[in-house]
Amino acid sequence: MIGCAARVGNARGHVLRLGICLSVATCVAFAAASAFAESLPEALAKAYQTNPQLNAERARQRATDENVPQALAGYRPQIVASLSAGLQAVRNLLPDNMVQSAALKPWQIGVTVSQTLFNGFKTANSVRVAELQVQSGREALRNVGQGVLLDAATAYSNVLANQSLVEAQRSNVEFLRETLRITQRRLKNGDVTETDTAQAEARLSRGLSDVNAAEVNLAVSQATYTQVIGNPPAQLRPAETVDRYGPRTREDAISMAFKENPAVTAAGFDVDVASTSIHVAESSLMPTVTVQGSASRARDTDTSLTTTATDQASIIGQITQPIYDGGTAASQTRQAKEMAAQSRMVLDQVRNQARTAAVSAWVANEGAKVAVTASESEVRAAGIALEGVRKEALAGQRTTVDVLNSQQDLISAKARLIGAQRDRVIASYTLLTAVGRLDVKTLSLNTPDYLPEVHYHQVRDAWHGLRTPSGQ
Repeated sequence: MIGCAARVGNARGHVLRLGICLSVATCVAFAAASAFAESLPEALAKAYQTNPQLNAERARQRATDENVPQALAGYRPQIVASLSAGLQAVRNLLPDNMVQSAALKPWQIGVTVSQTLFNGFKTANSVRVAELQVQSGREALRNVGQGVLLDAATAYSNVLANQSLVEAQRSNVEFLRETLRITQRRLKNGDVTETDTAQAEARLSRGLSDVNAAEVNLAVSQATYTQVIGNPPAQLRPAETVDRYGPRTREDAISMAFKENPAVTAAGFDVDVASTSIHVAESSLMPTVTVQGSASRARDTDTSLTTTATDQASIIGQITQPIYDGGTAASQTRQAKEMAAQSRMVLDQVRNQARTAAVSAWVANEGAKVAVTASESEVRAAGIALEGVRKEALAGQRTTVDVLNSQQDLISAKARLIGAQRDRVIASYTLLTAVGRLDVKTLSLNTPDYLPEVHYHQVRDAWHGLRTPSGQ
């Protein structure tokens, strides 16, 4: 028995040396790759620059900006030029049965300028609606930006966690293989039975299956990372939480969500849009005052006419008052009022959703802190338990299955710790999203902030031009 114990001790020492070598090799590889490692803020900056969903939303907002100059066009004159020319064949029958024929080339050129002086404040209210739509669109853009940054943080954390899980499962397989080799040697020496060997083989097969599952999950998370951030993940640095930017209490989270959550602020602007649209609909029932100036010149080559040239110029003022349009304007006004009532109800709904999201995110973030602490304690305890079980097994007080069970408890505890650390990072970013503060400025990301108001001011007062500010 002493010889057997010595052999087992030598094998145990071999396992220990193998673990040390693997740890040293991992540390060296990590140190070599750290210079090229990508951090979470860097990944967020890339997603902010290149994510197709976010860039598409920016293009949509630029299109929304154009509603304002379209509405402002109601204040500006409308100028129309006209030109007509052609050939005209004339055949006149005279009283003495004589026929007079001629080929004429008449032409006319003119220009008309129309200016609306009053249209029931429709233009003013339309401009106001367009400006409010721009404000609402900016908040919608900010909401999409928050979602993209949260998706990027989630994708980054998932890849990091799955990489750690793959490494943990591979280390577990190495341990199980060495345990199987030791058990097979002990079986030859008669120290254990074939049952112990079968149990070790079964656990090794389970470990290989777990490695395969972890590698599949890693491949899926890497594909998601590429989709969200724009490039495949390489070596990733440990992610940090963003608690320092978030609320300190649950009440602060709710208050910040009501004031800064982009979904809430966008819904508030939508209420203003719907309320102002009522005045736009009512303007159809009011009088319209316009003035129109025109000038034209016409020429006719018919020599039989007493007049062959006409020059005209006029300025005409016009007032129109709708009397009855079949009820269209009245219906549109009632419809606008109902839409305004709906938008106010939607605002209440969005506020409730924002409150629920803020509370849920706060509770989840606090729970994630507890989960990480508990998982760290579990890993420490499981490691101590495994060491004790292995020593007791060498002394004959524990069986092979006890060692395998203890190792399984340790690897499960490590997996839960990895998951808890991932959830901790994601929960902190989710909380920041719920209160409306997940943006480039708050996170101090190393990338220029996209400012939608720049394009707005570029096109707001543009009177002409087909090219966009970007040159398209």
